Amino acid sequence: MSNQISIIVPIYNTEKYLERCLQSILNQSYRNIEIILVNDGSDDNSLAICNKYKDKDKRIIVIDKKHTGVADTRNIGLEKASGNYIGFVDSD
Repeated sequence: MSNQISIIVPIYNTEKYLERCLQSILNQSYRNIEIILVNDGSDDNSLAICNKYKDKDKRIIVIDKKHTGVADTRNIGLEKASGNYIGFVDSD
């Protein structure tokens, strides 16, 4: 896909805000995106929310990993990204 944008969302215990965050991304008019949700070892329902959205939209990729902090979480998202452009969105 040309001019695809990879949106990386590092997630750590943000179940309270996560659905609103994801809806905001999905409501954008530009459709040529991949959304990479990187769960950084959350111990709330964040991972379940990620998986629920992944089942609804094929553009969403979920990565679940042990808690190592936001910098490492972003880097893992960058490794997976395939877009021509990269954007980061905080989950809260």
